[in-house]
Amino acid sequence: MKTDRYRVKPGKKVQLGAWNTDDDGGLTKEDAPALGTRLSEELAEWQERLFAEGKQALLIVLQARDAGGKDGVVKKVIGDFNPNGVRIANFKVPTEEEAAHDFLWRIHAQVPRKGMVGVFNRSHYEDVLVTRVYGMIDRKGAKARLEHIRNFEALLAGTGTRILKFYLHVSPEEQKERLQARLDEPGKHWKFNPGDLKDREHWGEFTAAYEEALTTSTDDAPWYVIPADRKWYRDLVIGQIILDTLRDMNPQYPSIDFDPKEVRIR
Repeated sequence: MKTDRYRVKPGKKVQLGAWNTDDDGGLTKEDAPALGTRLSEELAEWQERLFAEGKQALLIVLQARDAGGKDGVVKKVIGDFNPNGVRIANFKVPTEEEAAHDFLWRIHAQVPRKGMVGVFNRSHYEDVLVTRVYGMIDRKGAKARLEHIRNFEALLAGTGTRILKFYLHVSPEEQKERLQARLDEPGKHWKFNPGDLKDREHWGEFTAAYEEALTTSTDDAPWYVIPADRKWYRDLVIGQIILDTLRDMNPQYPSIDFDPKEVRIR
């Protein structure tokens, strides 16, 4: 599966309107189960190697509009990993304590330790998205924060943490269907937040804010714009990118100081 076309090149200005939200990569939904099974098996194996080696870490950043599919990715893709080697965090409105520090203070505390996969289901980018759209910071403040984020991610990359950033690109039509499903199905009522409709009214402003955020794509901390209207394809693409990254990290099982053949269990 070719995934490079979803990667944002460093220094490139992204126009999200030019990116297809409904791409299927030439696959069909019927192809997904077999491909998903293969990915699941290989992801589990490589995560075990990462955990056993204990020398590198992987940070996965998930950003999307409401109903974009972040929780689905956690369930369908990250769910393939052994929970002992995964740490999931999300960042909503800062607490009083968090707001009394710089905006990255609470983020750094959740960065995965070596051997772990960390998942930010909403991340430090919330502080240049929601805050920008609703006027809590101005354009100058947003640009300053984006520069701090670049430096922060460079620090992580320089100390053994690989970073993957995924923007789940969903269309307004698909978002409408998913939000309506939350109203129509009693089992999904808890997922509906009336505030989501307010954000939807600011679709254009959020698009502009995301396009600014995507300028932080670097070789060490790349952004991927993932077509997210088709949930099954979204999961396959993200799973493949994570797998390719783990292979490139190439974690090794630690050496042992004994000969297993000489061990006798009585």
